[in-house]
Amino acid sequence: MEPSKEDYKSMLTEIIQKQVVILGPQIAVLKARNVAGITVSDAGVVTDVSGPEQVVLQKLIDEYVALSGEIVRNAVDSIFKKYPSIKTNLNHNEQV
Repeated sequence: MEPSKEDYKSMLTEIIQKQVVILGPQIAVLKARNVAGITVSDAGVVTDVSGPEQVVLQKLIDEYVALSGEIVRNAVDSIFKKYPSIKTNLNHNEQV
């Protein structure tokens, strides 16, 4: 079954919320808002995704990884397990 837009919004919101805990709300939301195709509320909730959801998801992860590296990879791993139909280029064997 293909993931829905709502699945992506939920997953993106969970990733942002996890980053809020790690980075603080201001930085986490600011970094998410740097990603084209995603609309994020001040509370860190994804309210809209435009464009290819898979691309937006990858760009969000890349934005956080660029800031925090392996910490982000470990933090989002548990979220990906909850959404097995959504794939990304998060390669655990890659050196950061």
